[in-house]
Amino acid sequence: MSLSSRRVTLPAVMPIALQKWVIKVYSEDDTSRALEVPRDITARDVCQLLILKNHYIDDHSWTLFEQLTHTALGRAIEDHELVMEVQSNWIMEEENKLYFRKNYAKYEFFKNPLGFFPDHMISFPSETSAAISNSGILQMFLSSSTYPEIHGYLYAKEQGKKSWKKLYFILRRSGLYFSTKGTSKEPRHLQFFCEFSNSDMYMSLTGKKISGAPTNYGFCFKPNKSGGTRDLKQLCADDEQTRTCWMTAIRLLKYGMQLYQNYMQPYQGRSGCSPLNLTPMRSISENSLVAMDFSGHRSRIIENPTEALSVAVEEGLAWRRRGCLRLNSHGSPIAMSNMDIHRSQSWFHHKISREEAQRLILQHGLVDGVFLVRDSQSNPKTFVLSLSHGLKIKHFQIVPLEDDGKLFYTLDDGHTRFTDLIQLVEFYQLNKGVLPCKLKHYCARIAL
Repeated sequence: MSLSSRRVTLPAVMPIALQKWVIKVYSEDDTSRALEVPRDITARDVCQLLILKNHYIDDHSWTLFEQLTHTALGRAIEDHELVMEVQSNWIMEEENKLYFRKNYAKYEFFKNPLGFFPDHMISFPSETSAAISNSGILQMFLSSSTYPEIHGYLYAKEQGKKSWKKLYFILRRSGLYFSTKGTSKEPRHLQFFCEFSNSDMYMSLTGKKISGAPTNYGFCFKPNKSGGTRDLKQLCADDEQTRTCWMTAIRLLKYGMQLYQNYMQPYQGRSGCSPLNLTPMRSISENSLVAMDFSGHRSRIIENPTEALSVAVEEGLAWRRRGCLRLNSHGSPIAMSNMDIHRSQSWFHHKISREEAQRLILQHGLVDGVFLVRDSQSNPKTFVLSLSHGLKIKHFQIVPLEDDGKLFYTLDDGHTRFTDLIQLVEFYQLNKGVLPCKLKHYCARIAL
């Protein structure tokens, strides 16, 4: 048979969107789940898949987090990023991980930009009026023609050395610069530090332990396809507010409108949602709730607010008494004391240190109201409420108080008393009391 009569059939190439691969995702308790996903899957799609598989509530705060084990760095992967591209930058022997967790601060700056950019760190174009609203700041950050300038002192690690140097940095649309002469912004005194199109920004997960940084508020830029610490551009700030300001501004500079589209995507299709002016929708049922009394032969509406509050408290205590029942090994109900009832709550973390509590809250995002309750290490009989407020983590001691043979818990030297920790948390979710803000988002270790 002649060669010209042969027919060669080449195998069909499967489109990349149909190709499958397996990723492993970890949770806070280090349990993991393997997922077979398309090669073009985004971080948001992975989160949605895990939400559906685990029957979690989607409150738009779930995040895929990249942790680089060898260098102790981590970052929240942006919703639009392709997971395959993220993992293609990994080095096989480093055993890096993807974590599935909540990050309440992911898009918080779209809701309150003034809280993220202190006046002393931001400068606007000269033609801008003095008074700038929240939406005005965002429009400047997202605009292709104008961009606010961020400036201030940061510590920079000198290349090839262990020493750090405090320098005055300026963030402009063209990149990040530092001044070689004090706080001068003259072009001849500005030296280029880095740009962001071919690198990713990471936060230091170990503070100053590994890098020898002067503070715990480190962050850095890692070029794509780079594995070791040699190519890292390492910086650290004096406090969390300064680090958050720099990192937020750089995210906005790098991703621009894509970041805003990520934020708006869950709300698209809602009527009445205008750009840069999103307000939560209130359900009809919330506006029509009334207190009812079903104790008699006929039900009635409770119109007296004092009576309604009394009935609500009574119902809550009755619910707790029912909820305290557990089954023993013979299947008979046994009662849990008020000292133990909190252990079943997601916001309670048994025997964790102050440092571990701070790490958990930082992972969930430094948004006002992020909290957890833990055992006190210094006093075994007390508890501690750890709370995020004003980009800082504060700790409040919950003290047990005995009165007339009954045990109560208090945050304010007995002025406000609670029969158990659940009642205390529920109260401060509705009233800030002696706290700087209400309890809003609890930190939980989820399992996959």
